Amino acid sequence: MSTETSNLPTPHRILAGRRALVVGIANDQSIAYGCAKAFHEVGAELALTYLNDKAQPHVEPLARELSARLFLPLDVTAPGQLEAVFDAVRETWGGLDILVHSIAYAPKEDLKGGLLDCSAEGFARAMDISCHSFIRMAKLAAPLMADGGAMFAMSYLGADRVVPNYNVMGPVKAALEASCRYLAHELGPQRIRVHALSPGPLMTRAASGLKDFDRLLNDAISRAPVGELVDIMDVGYTCAYLASPFARRLTGSTLYIDGGANIVA
Repeated sequence: MSTETSNLPTPHRILAGRRALVVGIANDQSIAYGCAKAFHEVGAELALTYLNDKAQPHVEPLARELSARLFLPLDVTAPGQLEAVFDAVRETWGGLDILVHSIAYAPKEDLKGGLLDCSAEGFARAMDISCHSFIRMAKLAAPLMADGGAMFAMSYLGADRVVPNYNVMGPVKAALEASCRYLAHELGPQRIRVHALSPGPLMTRAASGLKDFDRLLNDAISRAPVGELVDIMDVGYTCAYLASPFARRLTGSTLYIDGGANIVA
């Protein structure tokens, strides 16, 4: 069974006037797209990025659909691109209210083998792109959040428990969740809140690289108390709520968006 977001009521425009930078849209199945779409529905202005020229044709129609004010290339491994994105945000808006980091990567040969077989180079690359890039973004975003703001990074249950075939991404996502807690502590005095979101398994392009992913999907349905998989809009609406004034005193948490599957042994 799947969640039917089309039957949800039209949300209140709780983010009207807020400015959100969403990093990580690859196509209309991306978690980042669910966040961007939810932000758009509740009134936020959007800045969106795409990875490279190959990705641009897939993401550009979505940027038009969501009336994105900015649409910029961003490969976090390319020198200067991250700084260029935040320079454009500053020049266009003068500030920023919301940051969403929804990117992850590990070399295929390191992801498919067990942790013992992961190379030092592959581990470092996975950590840099999937975790440290969020810290670099936070450092650039914080000065733009003069009136406070919210930052989000996407994790998975494999950060907290062993998930077969998740391999190197487990330790990397654990580091990402810890980074969110430390950033929440450092940025709290500036009224900047930081959360990790941990969705249940979703059929995204990134997930397709995991061995036996269909088994994870089926297991999630059987384990979840609600008996359904979550979808990208479940993640998006949760993110929108946490970015709103209604969640102004929530920070440093890892929020599980998985129909309750994480509570079942």
